[in-house]
Order: sequence, then C-alpha cells, then structure tokens
Amino acid sequence: MIDYMTAGESHGPELTGILTGIPAGLKLDIDAINAGLTARQGGFGRGNRQQIEHDMVTITGGLRHGVTLGSPIALTIQNRDHAHWQQIMDPVSPATPENTLRRVTRPRPGHADLVGGMKYGHRDLRNVLERSSARETAMRVAIGQICKQLLAQLEIQLVGYVQQIGAIKVDPADELDVATLTHAVAQNDLRLASSDQVAAIHELIMATKKAGDTLGGVIRVVAENVPAGLGSYTNWQTKLDGQLAAAVMGVNAMKGVEIGDGFDAAAHYGSQVMDEIDWDAENGWSRLSNHLGGFEGGMTNGMPIILKAAMKPIPTLYKPLQSVDIQTKEVKKASVERSDTTAIVPASIVVESVVAIELARAITATFDGSNLTRLQAMLKTYRTELRDY
Repeated sequence: MIDYMTAGESHGPELTGILTGIPAGLKLDIDAINAGLTARQGGFGRGNRQQIEHDMVTITGGLRHGVTLGSPIALTIQNRDHAHWQQIMDPVSPATPENTLRRVTRPRPGHADLVGGMKYGHRDLRNVLERSSARETAMRVAIGQICKQLLAQLEIQLVGYVQQIGAIKVDPADELDVATLTHAVAQNDLRLASSDQVAAIHELIMATKKAGDTLGGVIRVVAENVPAGLGSYTNWQTKLDGQLAAAVMGVNAMKGVEIGDGFDAAAHYGSQVMDEIDWDAENGWSRLSNHLGGFEGGMTNGMPIILKAAMKPIPTLYKPLQSVDIQTKEVKKASVERSDTTAIVPASIVVESVVAIELARAITATFDGSNLTRLQAMLKTYRTELRDY
C-alpha cells in the first residue's frame, strides 16, 4: 500500500520525500512532475519567493531508466533561497550570535508559531515556522504527481481548481468533465473554470495586497472513473471519504472539507439529496444524480468524486495584527515573514495532489500493487465484476 513522508524546512537546504508502495513498471514522466511543481508556484497573488525558487524534482532511488522498481522512491527538491539563509539555517553548525540574528519571538495570529513553540519548548519560533510553512507542500505535489500518473494508467482522471476567491464565487461548472475542466483552468492565471470574473478577482487581489491583507477561497476537486467499492463501511478508519477529508485538512490553511453537496445538503429533504439507483446492461450500475459526491457508506459508488475545500486567508500579514513577545511579554505587532496575498491557486494543485495520493493508496490497499501490469489486469477484472453484479 502507498505511504509517504516528507522532511525539510522552508529555508533549509532541500525538501526530501520518501514514497513507498508505487507498483513496479510505471514509466514516470519527470517533466510532468516538474510541470505540477511549476503550476504550484504560479497563480496571481503569489509573493516574491516564487521568483527565486524554480522547483524541480530529483529522484535518487526507486527508479531505473525512468521506470519504477517497486522499491521506495526517494525525492529531493532544492531550496534555492537557502543561499540567502545558509548561515542561519545550517543544519549542523552550533548556534552563535551571528547565525541567530533572525530570531522570531512575536508569534503571528493564525499560524503555528505560538502553539508550536509552547508544545516543543522552542524559544526561537523560527524553529516552528520553518517546518509549518506551506513550502513543504512542494514535496506533496511531487509525490501527488507520481500518484496521478499511476491513476492515469488505471484510467482514472482528476483535476483540482478554484471555485471562489474572497467573496467572489465563480460558476461551479458542476456538469463539466475532467478533460474540459483541465483545459478551462489552463486558460487563466487563477485556475478558474470560467474566465468571466478574472479581471474582477485581479482587482480584488491587488486591492487586498495594497491594504496589507490576505484572501482565502474555495477549491473543488473532481475525480472520474473511480471504481465502486474503494474504502469500507466496516470500521470508521476504513471509510475513504474520511481519509480524503483528513488528507485535505492536513494541507496548510484548510478549514473545511465537503463531499458532494456537503453542508448544503443539510438544508434539503432526504428525497432531494439521495441519489436514485439505475442499471443498464451495457454500463451496469449508476446513479441518477450525484449529490453525495461519489460516496455511500464511506465507499466509492462509481460516480465522480466531488470534493470541496475551504482555505482560510494566509495568516502572515504585511500590516500585522497584535501579538505578545514570548521573551518580554510585551504587546507588540506580530512578526512579518515574506508571504503571498493569496495562495488559493497553488493550494488547488496541492489539494488535487493529496486527493490523488489517497485514491492511489486506496487502490493499492485493495489490489496487489506490486506490479503495474498485474494491477491493471486485476482492476479490469474487478470493473467487469462490478458491471455484472
């Protein structure tokens, strides 16, 4: 079964990832992984660091001649900005007055700074913010892009895009398929399914930046051709919608997850929310609607998976809020770190990536994931079994 771990600090030498459980025999497109990393760095409203970093993945294990071996895949992404932080973020040299000049003692409201310092006993909150930074998500995107390539070999497609920025909502495009959505979101720098409100949102972001403030938004992910029966009703830990929600909530700044109609379903009658069942000899089982977002009883039901995530505004403000210095206990303005006005566009790539990881994990937990050809054959047989049930 697929699993992974990441390591590294925001201004440290590099980010590191270890990915296990990818079947042997998957030919990786490294350019596609790097394209995902580039997309994560893009989007209107990003800060100056993206002009420094040009993320590219290096794979040093689990791959030979471009094909996976079934062994752990080791990945690294260099932090180019480390050149400006080399002394301060040196992993091994002892602390001195010179290399602790950028000490952080004024925690930012809404960030991990204060609670992380309290939990781990750090008196320099840089030890917290360096790891809690969203910079870590670059590695999750690289890993997610590998899982997305695996899913494509299993005829499963998905896309994440932006549905709302600040108070401006964009046509949800509920009826558009993954291929159409993928093309549409590439036509603007906000990853919107419609370009009608791009100019208005650009103006909102610029006004927010001038005010020293930040914006959040809503992300929507659609996954198609996911077979029924992934996940299980037998234990709460095995419900796949719960695993997806946990993975998405594990992305920086996410404060809410919806499956299907989500919170809106609470305002409707059951007869308006449940998806009626249909069957035909050619395609087998289906639903007449998809209010439940492709899930019943914690299991996929064969309909497209629909997931939405709510992202809070970034907590680093250029006009900082009140804080208290942890050394002097004096009321002061919070520390200011380089940041974005909004990171909703790159966050849509990150959320897409963690959804891809969880779907690939569920498939390799259900079928023998040792070898890609065997996995493809097993999944094909399973799809036939489902259709003929």
